Amino acid sequence: MAHLTSRSAYQRLTERLNRAAQGAPPSESLFQILKILFSEREAGLVSVLPLKPFTTARAAALWKTGEAEARATLDELASRALLVDIETRRGTLYVLPPPMAGFFEFSMMRVRRDIDQHALAELFHQYLNVEEDFLRALFAGGDTQLGRTFVHEPALSEEDALHVLDFERASEVVRTATHRAVGRCYCRHKMEHLGRACDAPQEICMTFNVTAASLVRHGHARAMDVSEGLELLHQAHERGLVQFGENVREGVNFICNCCGCCCEAMIAARRFAAAHPIHTTRFLPAVDAGACNGCERCVRACPVEAMIAVSANDPRHPRRTVARVDEERCLGCGVCVPACREGALALRERGQRRLTPVNGAHRAVVMALERGKLQDLIFDNRLLWSHRALAAFFGAILKLPPARRLLAAEQLPSRYLETLMRRFS
Repeated sequence: MAHLTSRSAYQRLTERLNRAAQGAPPSESLFQILKILFSEREAGLVSVLPLKPFTTARAAALWKTGEAEARATLDELASRALLVDIETRRGTLYVLPPPMAGFFEFSMMRVRRDIDQHALAELFHQYLNVEEDFLRALFAGGDTQLGRTFVHEPALSEEDALHVLDFERASEVVRTATHRAVGRCYCRHKMEHLGRACDAPQEICMTFNVTAASLVRHGHARAMDVSEGLELLHQAHERGLVQFGENVREGVNFICNCCGCCCEAMIAARRFAAAHPIHTTRFLPAVDAGACNGCERCVRACPVEAMIAVSANDPRHPRRTVARVDEERCLGCGVCVPACREGALALRERGQRRLTPVNGAHRAVVMALERGKLQDLIFDNRLLWSHRALAAFFGAILKLPPARRLLAAEQLPSRYLETLMRRFS
């Protein structure tokens, strides 16, 4: 009976996670992950929390308890990086982050003794790398994605650098953030527990703004200043790591420095390339076939297998190869450019690309709309029958055939998006 009870609490938590645009497909592996991170009681309490940021009073009302008791529970969850606490002039707000980028990563951003990180690493690998349903849902579930690529700034020509917008530069995120923090790379830390980590630096995972403030406050990351942040970017550039960050123009909360062997985003980019799981930069590498000597350093540098070696069709040297770019796979990161010692690669403008959402609220609305979950975002109080009824109504609209759903989608933003942006910001 106890097993059934606990399973029910974790099932409810899974259902709560899947009301958000970035969900977590249910599986035995996920159940075991949640069981390590949350107690049965905590799973039940978190399962009724809103999608949007909430106050202590709101949690107390949902949990039918006093505010002091609710605050103690919320602070305990925040201390373990299961909630993010946001200090505002009007008091503290709390929000349940998604699994990724969120409490999955936070659980491995430092060495901990309060949880079994080795068991977590094995479960994360099973859930994310073997089962694949989570990565597919996260990175291939719609046109608007969680993350985007930042251009490798040393690869830019002087002319190109003049046309790169501030939000496209990782260095500008470092300079303008209200808070900055560095922690251990979740991906390489996970692979270290499995005995398969590469030698790329681990203390290089960067968070910013409200997320950084919360992680630093509870000891899950270490505060850093602008100069250290820029130095870490330089180290990443030297190691040929890709900057993968939050897909927003304002208030970026994370930038990962990704290798091709360990990092989930790069693995997803290879596995689900046809779905374009990561938003690209505005650039593509161009190959000067006359200067390319076929050394294939660029091929080895590319983390997503977008650089390939093909025959040079040289009758005098039949084995000679030249580099070619698979534009559909290419992230436009530019790490291949400095890998070329012959100067045969340079970045050029890419054609039309997808729009970067303004901020987290904008992205949440668009992702929810694309994934048929906008009703859950709008009608967020699951304890009110009227909200559940309205959620079901909007859910029916979003399950219409594509042509009719497109009409509904065109009407919904025109009437509600401005209000939603104000409410969710």
